[in-house]
Amino acid sequence: MTIAPSGQQFELHYNDQHAVVVEVGGGLRDYTVGDTPILDGYRMNEMAAGARGQVLAPWPNRLDAGAYPFDHHHHELPLSEPARHNAIHGLVRWSSWRAIEVDAATVIMSHLLHPQPGYPFVLDVRITYALIDRGLHVTTTATNAGDRTLPLGLGFHPYVAAPPEADTHRLHVPATQLLETNDRGIPTGHRLVQEVPELDFRTPAPIGERHLDHCFTELARDADGRAHVSLDRVDVWMGPAFSHVMVFIPPDRSGVAIEPMTCAPDAFNNGEGLVVLGPGETLTTDWGISVP
Repeated sequence: MTIAPSGQQFELHYNDQHAVVVEVGGGLRDYTVGDTPILDGYRMNEMAAGARGQVLAPWPNRLDAGAYPFDHHHHELPLSEPARHNAIHGLVRWSSWRAIEVDAATVIMSHLLHPQPGYPFVLDVRITYALIDRGLHVTTTATNAGDRTLPLGLGFHPYVAAPPEADTHRLHVPATQLLETNDRGIPTGHRLVQEVPELDFRTPAPIGERHLDHCFTELARDADGRAHVSLDRVDVWMGPAFSHVMVFIPPDRSGVAIEPMTCAPDAFNNGEGLVVLGPGETLTTDWGISVP
């Protein structure tokens, strides 16, 4: 029997919407409405290149030198981004997840992260992917299942599809600030927006030839506490727990990654948005994609 690189596939259908959630990493491999790809995903016989659709836990983005202090201890993690000497995107991207509930339009994925060198904590993560009217709704609960306090950040890495004429697409990021980073992608502590007009997307603007790999924060929100980042008519919304959003355009410009994050890059060191959970405590988040 041949096993797909992303493991077991869970196909969801609702009206003309179709999504595929996978066993490896518990991520979102594909999402379409009718014949229109909403996400730039990957095929069943491929690995998730560029973190496409992956779950980022227990931290999103980069951790400087893979090291951080917590609870009077120094911790060191493997450098999963060796070229920049960082640990990147957490510890669950390539692990097997279990589907604990499946129906036509919903799947609940579960993963228990056991203690390991560099992250000696027990984290139980459960993610519900649900197709609903006019979109996808993703709800996550992350629970400290151990007996000691733990540090936590969550993120997701969907790429909104951008056809070959992507440079004409319009991006909207209603953020008043973005984080300056060094050449290794680590925040310097300085915030920008007004100083860099070409990175100000508070008014929707064409992507043009911009090369984006930037973290935005101080997001405008609606009456329900949701922030909305969009590429043309595809809206990636994020609930109150998501204080930051990373926007990244890969070299092939096949899509735009709009990444909800509960914290800043390197939050285990700089503390920006860091969640600290005591034993038995839970962080609940939600985000989604609204389509026309």
